[in-house]
Amino acid sequence: MRKSGIILPIFSLPSNYGIGTFGTEAYKFIDFLEKANQSYWQILPLGPTSYGDSPYQSFSTFAGNPYFIDLDFLKEDGLLKQEEIDSLDFGKDDRDINYGIIYKNRYKVLKIAFNRFDKASKEFKNFKDVNKIWIYDYSLFMALKDYNNGKAWTSWDDDIRTREQEALIKYSTLLKDEIEFQMFMQFKFYEQWNTLRFYANKKGIEIIGDIPIYVAEDSSDVWANPRLFMLDNNLVPTKVAGCPPDAFSETGQLWGNPIYNWKEHKAEGFKWWIERVKSSLKLFNVVRIDHFRGFAGYWSIPYEDETAINGKWEVGPGIELFDAIKKELGDINVIAEDLGYITDDVKELLEHCGFPGMKVLEFAFDPKGDSEYLPHNYNKNIVVYTGTHDNDTIKGWFQSLSKEEREFCMAYTGMQDENDNWALIKTAIASAANTAIVQMQDILNIGSEGRINIPSTLDTNWRWRMDKNDITDELAKKLKYLSMLYRRNMKE
Repeated sequence: MRKSGIILPIFSLPSNYGIGTFGTEAYKFIDFLEKANQSYWQILPLGPTSYGDSPYQSFSTFAGNPYFIDLDFLKEDGLLKQEEIDSLDFGKDDRDINYGIIYKNRYKVLKIAFNRFDKASKEFKNFKDVNKIWIYDYSLFMALKDYNNGKAWTSWDDDIRTREQEALIKYSTLLKDEIEFQMFMQFKFYEQWNTLRFYANKKGIEIIGDIPIYVAEDSSDVWANPRLFMLDNNLVPTKVAGCPPDAFSETGQLWGNPIYNWKEHKAEGFKWWIERVKSSLKLFNVVRIDHFRGFAGYWSIPYEDETAINGKWEVGPGIELFDAIKKELGDINVIAEDLGYITDDVKELLEHCGFPGMKVLEFAFDPKGDSEYLPHNYNKNIVVYTGTHDNDTIKGWFQSLSKEEREFCMAYTGMQDENDNWALIKTAIASAANTAIVQMQDILNIGSEGRINIPSTLDTNWRWRMDKNDITDELAKKLKYLSMLYRRNMKE
């Protein structure tokens, strides 16, 4: 079935408290998707973020970001009073997120809610039991980070850094209240998210979530499972992740994430990865796996290097990993992010798994030759995007093109001028791809100020927010018309 949808991060939703949440505006956005006859809402990873605020550098692959807990719903639960919320500053710009202020004040108000919460409730006890595979390690990890003034776990005292049993017992007792607070935030995160997802699914809207291939070095995942990563005897990474030099970067990209110890993962039957995917499928209807090519072959860089130049290709787990996942979980709904340097081994893995790959329209318009990103070259089993979180908006991107590229793009898509965002949207929706996903910023025809992320930069990313008045019935009608015209989201 041909389907379409919109990509909009949770943090980009409107709210009264500085950042998008699982609150009323999220429900309004789902209502908008239903009016627009869409099938999907795609979001970015939901994990708690660290320095730089990237959802792709999280303190845990299983935990959720407490920033997304809606304060008004906590008030309805009797855990907060309006004057307590209003007494704190969450930022004044409705289009921007001030993460410094959010970090400083949101936990204060969540702690107030925690102090009123019934910690002996059956629901809370059940939540901790169901999630015991990660919740205790994560909560202790976060409590220890606060105890150590936010320092990375690699800088903690040796006894707890290396997880000596006596140290684990000592700090579990010493930090008992803070550990409970961390678990409370996860309880409320999952409670509010599950209610929101149920609402979306009831309306016929499925959620596409996102799994980053790697985890952050400063994460509970690495601290609690050092054997699963390429670390030396002092728990320092020996190899880290990135991308090789290419036309966009002479020195490549140095991401710095620890490389997996795939031999150990295989010896354990890929149990950690199976749990990771299983957890994601509880959160989402469809999972987009970031940097899929890294499962076929990955760029491995010496830890001490300052660029990615001296990295080398290593063989990934490939078919064995995904066969193990399928054996345990059955057929799963996955989108494989297969952008970038794609070799035959990546294509073979994708074909074996049967997952749809991705195409991005903004990569398509080279007037000097043909391109696999041009819609006339698509097969059906792909997902086409106008752009992703790593791309500029249509409007900003078009303004950056050369004269020849603009002319080719306009001729191919039927664009009338640089403000004709709907011509690109129509091109994606009209394509043969089974699924078409459009950035919300492109629907709103917002320029580069709406860009979510500029890779390899800090400070200005992950901050754009939609205004409460941006979504309208007129936009819903336009999207519905195109989806019906090109036979997407047709009700059976």
